[in-house]
Amino acid sequence: MIDPKRRLFNVSEYHAMMDAGILREDERVELIEGEILFKIPTGSRHSRAVAYLDRTFQRSLSPDTLVFVQGPVFLNGVSEARPDITVVRFRYDFYVDSPPAPQDALLFVEVAAKSRDDERDARISLYGRSGVSETWLVKLRKSVLEVYRQPTPHGYAEVRQLRRGETVSPQAFPELQVKVDEILG
Repeated sequence: MIDPKRRLFNVSEYHAMMDAGILREDERVELIEGEILFKIPTGSRHSRAVAYLDRTFQRSLSPDTLVFVQGPVFLNGVSEARPDITVVRFRYDFYVDSPPAPQDALLFVEVAAKSRDDERDARISLYGRSGVSETWLVKLRKSVLEVYRQPTPHGYAEVRQLRRGETVSPQAFPELQVKVDEILG
């Protein structure tokens, strides 16, 4: 049997494919560790959780922040992800010439409506290895919010699971109390 080889891409090649029209900017694609991945379509529970968090953050966070919904984030030379929610430090150009990078990020949020645990675990580990200070993973089917903090070269050192009836605060905004029930819907 022939062992197929995969062709991996870097961020420059990925952007060149967008510039050439091979990939469209409005396609739900991202580059993760050299692979171009198509994000699975979202359902109403996923969309509701993203909309709730977007509205909560937009209304509650300081004017020194920006909130992006599924916007690109440069992680390294072979990864440009599109987390469901990204909270970053404010920049006057709104990151038009270059996407935010891990040092700009205050919080990533991924919402999982379907179970693809291996893929998600790899993505969360990548965020930690890239230096993103905090990531939340909303697992709708399991009714749990996983909070990842303390990035290391191997992923995150701290992982907490929160359930209905509990509240969570982003570490960059400890005054903001968000009910896990409201996130899960």
